[in-house]
Amino acid sequence: MRAGSPGERVRNERSPAAQAFRDAAFAGLIAFGLFLPLIGFLTGVNGSNQLILTTRWPLLFAFVVVVAVCRFTYCFARASRPAPQPASATAAPSFPQKLRGYFARWGIPCAIGFAIVYPFIVFVTAGASGGQKWIDNFGIQILIYVMLGSGLNIVVGLAGLLDLGYVAFYAVGAYSYALLAKTFGLTFWLLLPLAGILSSFWGILLGFPVLRLRGDYLAIVTLAFGEIIRLILINWTDLTNGYAGISGIPRPTFFGIPFNADDNGFAAIFGLEYTPLYRIIFLYYLILALALLTCFVTVRLRRLPIGRAWEALREDEIACRSLGINTTNTKLTAFAMGAMFAGFAGSFFAAREAFISPESFTFIESATILAIVVLGGMGSQIGVVIAAIAMIGGTEILRQLDFLQKIFGPTFDPTQYRMLLFGFAMVAIMIWRPRGLISTREPSIFLKERKTIAADLVKQGHG
Repeated sequence: MRAGSPGERVRNERSPAAQAFRDAAFAGLIAFGLFLPLIGFLTGVNGSNQLILTTRWPLLFAFVVVVAVCRFTYCFARASRPAPQPASATAAPSFPQKLRGYFARWGIPCAIGFAIVYPFIVFVTAGASGGQKWIDNFGIQILIYVMLGSGLNIVVGLAGLLDLGYVAFYAVGAYSYALLAKTFGLTFWLLLPLAGILSSFWGILLGFPVLRLRGDYLAIVTLAFGEIIRLILINWTDLTNGYAGISGIPRPTFFGIPFNADDNGFAAIFGLEYTPLYRIIFLYYLILALALLTCFVTVRLRRLPIGRAWEALREDEIACRSLGINTTNTKLTAFAMGAMFAGFAGSFFAAREAFISPESFTFIESATILAIVVLGGMGSQIGVVIAAIAMIGGTEILRQLDFLQKIFGPTFDPTQYRMLLFGFAMVAIMIWRPRGLISTREPSIFLKERKTIAADLVKQGHG
């Protein structure tokens, strides 16, 4: 047996802590070089309108230390992890296996129950004034992106069609509700399904030209479609009012009772003191019901023949055709269903904000929704919910970190580093779990017994 070289013997004899420290130092050095021009230096303008350069060394070294510590922890834990032992057929399930079983059985009911009582928990912990902020900017915003992620999950996760212009259907739903509500005075409950139908129609219009496109070409065309819709909203000023947007959009009512301070308002009718908190709670439960309906319909569609056709199209389009599946109708239904849910979310967004403009429907919105689908796990409904909470909720949490200004200076704004943190999260997920947070899929139909298919045995579609 050939003896190893001196260098190999040194590497083998090196302790896990020393190897982890070496990797952490190397990662910190790379992070210092990358963050030096991005974070270490800050340009500004003085009173004479001259460009000045300032440094932010504490913030720079804080980022470098965080990268080095994370790298050291990861390397040390990986090197110290014992080798897996072959499991016996009669061995009792381990604690992680039991924990996963409990989560699979009770996780979803507990999550739904927590979402239902979330406003009451916020009121108890943060009070009325603080609770209003956490319900509106945290709960409602996350649920909107859960709806959007569920719709795009049909197109990207189930059908395997890469769509970079999904925000266009979001905009169609919002502007459809705003224009029809202000022009014809229609109610929210009538315009909600109508906005979904109009968005679904535009999804079919997008699907026809891209029937023969896949992969990068499909992504380019859908990206162009999203930009075309945005430019139409900007330039068709007679209809959309251009950059000025549409204001004064009617808000939804509670069975015809508006949430205002008039004598016919919700507070006056029920003998309560007027506060905008009632409207926020109503909007929260409204979007919660819409998000639960979206998730339920998506799960049911996956088990229907059309859902199995989407998955067959994602795995192999040629094999899908050889089985007699109409790929044209399959793609069109995927675009139509995904666009419909985006239209629902867009109509609710317009009703919630009472003001919309083209600036709310830029490409970064499509990128955020696509990141939610990819990070959560392609085709995983639970993964979409977890990723939406992490990404959208993480942004709102950054707004609450005002105490960091005492450490890094009064000009430090944590929200400016939102995309940087998202980039870190995506890189970490691609290293840790390349197929997303939820990397296992259950089959659409079951033969004899219910089993879970590992993601390694499922081929990802390429477009």
